[in-house]
Amino acid sequence: MTHDPRSALLRAALDAAALGWHVFPLRPGTKRPALHGEQACPGAGECVSGHVKWEQRATTDPDRIRAAWSRAPFNVGIATGPSGLLVIDLDVPKDKSSSDAPCGATTFAALCERAGQAVPTTYRVRTASGGEHLYFTAPTGVRLTNTARTIGELVDTRAWGGYVVAAGSTTPTGPYEALCGPEVAALPDWLCGHLRPAPKPSQAPSVAVAGQSRRYADVALTAETQNVATAQRGAREAALFRAARALGRFVAWGDLPRHVVEQALQEAGETAGLTAAECRSTLRSALTWSITHNTRRRNAA
Repeated sequence: MTHDPRSALLRAALDAAALGWHVFPLRPGTKRPALHGEQACPGAGECVSGHVKWEQRATTDPDRIRAAWSRAPFNVGIATGPSGLLVIDLDVPKDKSSSDAPCGATTFAALCERAGQAVPTTYRVRTASGGEHLYFTAPTGVRLTNTARTIGELVDTRAWGGYVVAAGSTTPTGPYEALCGPEVAALPDWLCGHLRPAPKPSQAPSVAVAGQSRRYADVALTAETQNVATAQRGAREAALFRAARALGRFVAWGDLPRHVVEQALQEAGETAGLTAAECRSTLRSALTWSITHNTRRRNAA
């Protein structure tokens, strides 16, 4: 009996859609969307009122899926945002000559250990490169987006604005294979804390409220350090990360000196039970990120 790749890929797309995951076709044997891009948009069909991107065109409709996959043996893309998913991508080092370089799975396991948590049990897919995708249901009320190395080296995430290649798809490097049943766990709260976007600055004019802003910064510093110092085991590192992200914008705007924020959060983290090294590592990365992304004070005129 001849294996029909088109039928197998259609089944993979239908199986994913049956779970409520929104799928769209990827070019045969690749990870690239098969749908036209904005530059090549014909302005017809679904795009008659403007270009419709792959994230918007992803579907769970079996009839649309059958029609699409009847044309070619497309690989299957899952649009993570519309599907209510947060997928952690644990990659492997690209430089094969460096055998001692930790892979994404090792980095993620170390993060879980530092947080006092076990590596979550959830639906997992082995990727063509030998890495893994860990699927989680995204929390309600929080719009998570893609991240790159926010959690750690070779650990990325896919949420709104991103997609993953579904199990059953194949590339020249290898297949994407499900490693267990499709039961998907909820994203743990402590992990969500690492991925939650930093609060956006107010758009109020800065010159008129400079004094008020500094007072607000002092209040924020007190509140955030208290949150960190009283964080429970399993949530301490996430609380420290969130606090550094939140306070970093005040450093960028000149309302708080960086060394003051670092010292306050370092002491709070150690009070909560983190080691000095854990505090320093989390603080440096989170503060630097926040300062870099908040270099322009709110609507400075």
